[in-house]
Amino acid sequence: MSHVAPVVSSPRPNRIKVRRALISVSDKQGIVEFAKALQSRGITLLSTGGTASLLSKSGVNVTPVEDITRFPEMLDGRVKTLHPAVHGGLLARRDSAHHLQALEAAGFQPIDLLVVNLYPFRETLARPDASYEDIAENIDIGGPAMLRAGAKNHDGVAVVIDPSDYSVLLAEMDAHEMSLSWPTRQRLAKKVFAHTADYDGAISNFLNAVSPAPDAETSRGCMPPDPRHADAYPEVLTLQVHKVQGMRYGENPHQSAAFYRDPRAQDGTLASYTQLQGKELSFNNVADADAAWSCVRSFSEPACVIVKHANPCGVAVGSDAVTAYQKAFKTDPTSAFGGILAFNTTLSGVAAQEISKQFAEVIIAPGFDAEALKIFSAKTNLRLLQLPLGDDAAVSSGWDIRRVSGGLLVQTPDRNTLTRDQLKVVTNRQPTPAQLQDLFFAWKVCTWVKSNAIVFCGDGMTLGVGAGQMSRIDSARIAAIKAQHAGLHLKDSAVASDAFFPFRDGLDAVADTGATCVIQPGGSVRDDEVIAAANERGIAMVFTGMRHFRH
Repeated sequence: MSHVAPVVSSPRPNRIKVRRALISVSDKQGIVEFAKALQSRGITLLSTGGTASLLSKSGVNVTPVEDITRFPEMLDGRVKTLHPAVHGGLLARRDSAHHLQALEAAGFQPIDLLVVNLYPFRETLARPDASYEDIAENIDIGGPAMLRAGAKNHDGVAVVIDPSDYSVLLAEMDAHEMSLSWPTRQRLAKKVFAHTADYDGAISNFLNAVSPAPDAETSRGCMPPDPRHADAYPEVLTLQVHKVQGMRYGENPHQSAAFYRDPRAQDGTLASYTQLQGKELSFNNVADADAAWSCVRSFSEPACVIVKHANPCGVAVGSDAVTAYQKAFKTDPTSAFGGILAFNTTLSGVAAQEISKQFAEVIIAPGFDAEALKIFSAKTNLRLLQLPLGDDAAVSSGWDIRRVSGGLLVQTPDRNTLTRDQLKVVTNRQPTPAQLQDLFFAWKVCTWVKSNAIVFCGDGMTLGVGAGQMSRIDSARIAAIKAQHAGLHLKDSAVASDAFFPFRDGLDAVADTGATCVIQPGGSVRDDEVIAAANERGIAMVFTGMRHFRH
């Protein structure tokens, strides 16, 4: 079965004159000013409920919808616009004499402009104190029905859901004798159907993730205590994201690509960036920037992360951004060339001066001072991204989604929340406080390194990173080689392994370099063998009980 959309010729472009508008909004932003502007242009206004009350109190002359339906609102406002006087006025074809005669015979009139936005379902769902009843009550019925009716008939009706369109429509009407073009109405209709699909998808995701409570009579069929728990996966998952930009090409030049943003993305996620200068981001820029930003924002002290091909090649913390950068760069100067740099602190002119000595594709930070911007402006192709750090819990909420052939893999995000109490010392040698600090640093870094991951660290910086190998011992060997090439010694270093050592050979390999402490999940059938090897080599080793595979 083909999924290619048929080619459909659009109706002949024409303009409709706006004489009559219906306004019913939950988001009251700018609505009083818009209604007054419509009224001053001679447009008759109809309205409902709270919107009508607000407009009347603001001096706008509106006709309540019940005056045209000749039927009062009922069921606490649940039924007010579901009536032929409203839907007939929206759905009647302006090019059909039969439709217009039917309207006239019923005493109804066409509605040319519909201004509607919906009950705040998502906002209610996001409230931690919202009950099931609160959430269900904010499922809008009449609003989507009107929106779909008007948008279906966009050959004769303009439908507005977004307050940002108010001024645009007024400008067009003023320029064209109070009329709106077919392309404008078609653009608005596209927004409507995308919006109602997203709205319905949110409801579907919510209800599909809800299981009936054991005592349905007392709970009214409610879900478990937290209906928004990340482990509650809908039977049918509906996704909707918004296109931000097309890209020159994808991962490779023969692939096409575009970047889409989840409209509900939280501050602190990569999608909340503002680009301050430089060329457009590429597909690989975005992927690498996400890895760099995710890693750097996991540190509380000033930190720098340098990423190349989705892997951190240098990570460090320091007293300031300059110190952190200098230490991170030392890890692997060769790989750092043309990399993505991320910082979790505002960059000063001093930091910019130091960073500018090397070639970078992208620099990310929560802020840049005036001197830093001036220095970076000399590199016109350098992309500067400014991102708010955001809230950790908010950034880690939602789902991690990965495309596979024919489907999607959906999981909760991998949150590295390891605490000292969760560590289990399994060797005779106990780690010192300084070693524990290095182990925690190494563990944070290895979370963002592709599996199999081995990371050597010391004094708040990476010393060698082994990533993406099919065997763990090869990752250990590569990390040691990287350190050697960078002129860094591994004596007394700390080592993190994202998963357990399946044999003692991996532990022996890191011990041979001079490492003195190891952090790993544990859980292998040969844990005893590996622990014995650590004791034999005089290494302190701790288990986390948590692994961090990253594919």
